[in-house]
Amino acid sequence: MDIEFFVLEGPPRDDLSPALKMAAKRYTRGPSERNRRGLTLLFAHCIGAHKEQWEPIIDRLFDLQKNKDSCRRLREAWCFDYQNHGDSAVLNKEHLKDRPEGVSSYEWSAAIAAFVNSPRMRGHHIVPIGHSAGAAAVLMTTKHLPTPYQYMSLILIEPTLVTRDLFNAHLEERMEQMDFAVSTTLTRRDNWQSREQAFRYFKKRIPWGMWDERVVQLYVEYGLEDAFDGAGVVLKCDRKQESVSFPDVEPHFEGAAKLSEICQFVPIHLIWGTRNDLVPDYIQESLCDVTEGRKVSSVTKIEDAGHQVVQEKPQELALAISRILDSVEVSAAIGLAKL
Repeated sequence: MDIEFFVLEGPPRDDLSPALKMAAKRYTRGPSERNRRGLTLLFAHCIGAHKEQWEPIIDRLFDLQKNKDSCRRLREAWCFDYQNHGDSAVLNKEHLKDRPEGVSSYEWSAAIAAFVNSPRMRGHHIVPIGHSAGAAAVLMTTKHLPTPYQYMSLILIEPTLVTRDLFNAHLEERMEQMDFAVSTTLTRRDNWQSREQAFRYFKKRIPWGMWDERVVQLYVEYGLEDAFDGAGVVLKCDRKQESVSFPDVEPHFEGAAKLSEICQFVPIHLIWGTRNDLVPDYIQESLCDVTEGRKVSSVTKIEDAGHQVVQEKPQELALAISRILDSVEVSAAIGLAKL
């Protein structure tokens, strides 16, 4: 694959604090970018991850789609780092010191939407793909678009969307899970003598030991940076910044409501792992409850995968995404290309 690195300027918050930058990478293969009828995929990661963790999936998708109709081949793919994660965290390091409350998914969503609305994306047939909190981020971009028809489909992987009523009905359980995520993040090790030591550390421990080895290698290469004092390597994403991302529940409440609206216009596809280790059945079922207006186009289960299906089963997940891409309405894609 051909990979290009970009730094995108995000819109400022309403309180006029400095706008944060968003790191992004663009992926093409050979002449793919010349296929104006092809699909452009936009990827948003989960909390604690980084944009490069999508690379095994993107590489496989280029293979899976290359011999199909031009409307279902990949034109290009883009991955974005949440503003306090990955390379974005490095770019925004000084500004984040003044942001102890962290960065809301609303702000990430607005930055992705600004990119979608930019001249660069004019005429592209876009399919956003979000994992966990990234699912809320891509869904909430529709708040900032002239029309949701700019998207061919939306693919939400292990989305953490939930209605406010359902969250409150299971408040004690939901808060216990959130508190656990915060406490484990704050106490997690964040420095190693070398990348080699970090790799060995991750391979022996859950959850990283359950990941595809390529994803662990990408985490060591792109999720870490050299320590400021030169003594080893540290996480790019500060533990405090990561931890305050978990209680950012409002985008997930609003996203669940938005799903009911958007699914009337844009096909929405849900993908879950069969190992139910984060999002309980009652939330999964609520997100495709037609009596509440949430009529999704498909629900896929990835065998032997949990919430971190992106990291655990990239090959199987790529195949599931490929099948969804094959369902994109070709006539709709051609029609939008003429607008």
